[in-house]
Amino acid sequence: MSTHEYTGPRVIVALDFPDQRSALRLVSGLEPGECRLKVGKELFTRSGPALVEELVARGFAVFLDLKFHDIPNTVAGACHAAADLGVWMLNVHALGGMRMLAAAREGVARSSHTPLLVAVTILTSMDSSDLAAVGLAGAPEENVLRLATLAQRAGLDGVVCSSRETVLLRRTLGRDLELVTPGIRPSGSRMDDQRRVVTPVDAVRSGASYLVIGRPVTQADDPIGVLRTINSELSAIE
Repeated sequence: MSTHEYTGPRVIVALDFPDQRSALRLVSGLEPGECRLKVGKELFTRSGPALVEELVARGFAVFLDLKFHDIPNTVAGACHAAADLGVWMLNVHALGGMRMLAAAREGVARSSHTPLLVAVTILTSMDSSDLAAVGLAGAPEENVLRLATLAQRAGLDGVVCSSRETVLLRRTLGRDLELVTPGIRPSGSRMDDQRRVVTPVDAVRSGASYLVIGRPVTQADDPIGVLRTINSELSAIE
């Protein structure tokens, strides 16, 4: 388990909305002290950098989840541009390889603002049969460890992984790597399209650093109430 001392909220609310208006409607009812925010591909494609800058201006720590995966020079430029938006965290795909990961790190370092840089390992929607279909042998855990080790060697701050892999990663790679875990579902929530899921408390006990939570918060009747419940449960174990 990680022994990091964390300041600020561990919960990252996934703004998986089709447009800026819907996203800001939810955000207007949230507090920066209760959560961080994740902006992904659909929302960013429709609303662009202006939305990210708006969220940052409102005081939120923003995780820009675009999973950059391209040739090293292109990824370096994209990471530099993302860092200049003032985001708290951004990510690339570990499958891009060592040279791409190193270029991403260098791109972030060129910015006057240096966010956390993490690498996606294996998507939480994928199981062993999905991996085999794209030519990756072995269980998800084996592939996650291989890619997380690569990211650590490249000097990244952490990885995105299922919380089912956090114990393995902590034991093998140590406590300093940030572990960002999607697929988190509070007790009683639906699985939706995530196949490898656990509760927030179980995730943190297993060593997760930050928890990405979407629909259980964004589709709740009382999103801030859900967040406060989760934060209270997490505070009780720390």
